[in-house]
Amino acid sequence: MTTPPIKVLLADDERLVRSGFKVLLDLEDDITVVGEATNGAQAVEQARATRPHLVLMDIRMPKLDGIQATAQIAATPGLEQVRVLILTTYDTDEYVFDALQAGASGFLLKDAGPAELLHAIRVIAAGEALLAPRITRRLISQFATQRRIAQTAQHQLAVLTEREREVLTLVGHGLSNQEIGAELFLSPATARTHVSHAMAKLGARDRAQLVVIAYRTGLVTPAP
Repeated sequence: MTTPPIKVLLADDERLVRSGFKVLLDLEDDITVVGEATNGAQAVEQARATRPHLVLMDIRMPKLDGIQATAQIAATPGLEQVRVLILTTYDTDEYVFDALQAGASGFLLKDAGPAELLHAIRVIAAGEALLAPRITRRLISQFATQRRIAQTAQHQLAVLTEREREVLTLVGHGLSNQEIGAELFLSPATARTHVSHAMAKLGARDRAQLVVIAYRTGLVTPAP
């Protein structure tokens, strides 16, 4: 049975950027562009209308920015499975941590090549490991200290078993299920099960939010 293509919604206020992405994605048999939005408000409307698997979301847009749009999509009943891939310039966007907390599933640098873009879309649409965990760790480390994220009370972790805490810590360090399994002498499938249990207990949408929780609760501390 043929797998349905990944439905992608493009949200960027620059027409050339959207056009470039669309041309690239339309060449792929397993990806289809179902809509375009020029601002965050349109992105939310289009997400409700088209029910995409993934929204490629710019942060800086008029009317409603990408973070607010991500939060609205994440909070909309029926859109729980929609993943948001944030476009960032990396060194200048100080809002990436906010995007993670809003419900974004990962990041893509705006100067990324075609292969990176396609890989990112397929990985995140499949609900797999967080895109570019090293980028995520550096970004969170950079801004977590300023925001004193690690001062959050430890009681949030009380629902986890000791093993799930260990797994959450490794997720926070950016390890994949296979790497977690090797570290803890578990099979990748068992590691994946522990990650899923931690997500369910902590109410995390995906791996990206587990990374946030690991930093917020102090399981992983920002690099000096």
